[in-house]
Amino acid sequence: MQQESIEVAQEAMAKFTIEKDIAQHIKRTFDERKGPTWHCIVGRNFGSFVTHETKHFIYFYLGHCAILLFKTQ
Repeated sequence: MQQESIEVAQEAMAKFTIEKDIAQHIKRTFDERKGPTWHCIVGRNFGSFVTHETKHFIYFYLGHCAILLFKTQ
């Protein structure tokens, strides 16, 4: 999941400049590939407190942008 998340995020950031559009692309790609329901938050400054499925959570930076991706039931 880690490598795939980074690759999908890189693809999204190459296509889009607006954070909402980047998050939407990542979320929809993971919904299609892995089944629903995925959530994605992209930005430079945010807090979070989420419940997620075991082994279905990643938080990483690409450049100055943080990406939070997780799956719920």
